[in-house]
Amino acid sequence: MTYLTPATILNDLVSSFDGTVAVQAWGETSLFYNPCRVLPRGVYFATIKEKDGANDSASKLDRDGIFRLNVGTSKPLYFERFGPPPPRPGKGGIVEGPWNFTKLNTLTPHPVYGWMSWVAVLNPTVETLGDMRPLIDAAYAKAKASFEKRRSSS
Repeated sequence: MTYLTPATILNDLVSSFDGTVAVQAWGETSLFYNPCRVLPRGVYFATIKEKDGANDSASKLDRDGIFRLNVGTSKPLYFERFGPPPPRPGKGGIVEGPWNFTKLNTLTPHPVYGWMSWVAVLNPTVETLGDMRPLIDAAYAKAKASFEKRRSSS
C-alpha cells in the first residue's frame, strides 16, 4: 500500500481549489479559502496535522511519518458516513464512539472536532483521498459560502 505525503496532498488541494491558501498555524498546515487574501485569515476547510497537541493526541501523531488529514465537511455528508455527530468532548477528551483514531488509511470522525462534522484520516492512499473527494468538495463549498458571508458583512 502506498501512502500519500503531506506535501502531495497539500499541493493537490491548493491546485484543485481556487482561492486556497496554505498557512502554518496552530502546529499544523491549514487550508483557507481566501482569494486575493481579502480577509486576515479566510475560512479554513482542511488541515494537515503532523504532531500531537496538548488537547489532541488521540491519533498518536508523534509516531515517525504519521500525519492526519482533517476535513470540515457538511453535516449531511458526515451523517451519511457516521450517523449523527457525537457530543462535544470535554477539554482534552475525544469524541465517543467505536473508532480507532490511530489506524492508518481509515476515515473516522475527527477525534476532537467530530461533533462539528469534521472527519479525519491518517496517511491516506490515493484511493482513500479519492473516496474523500465529495467530503472535501463539500468542505470547500462551505468555506466559500462562509467567506462570502463574512466579506459582505464587513
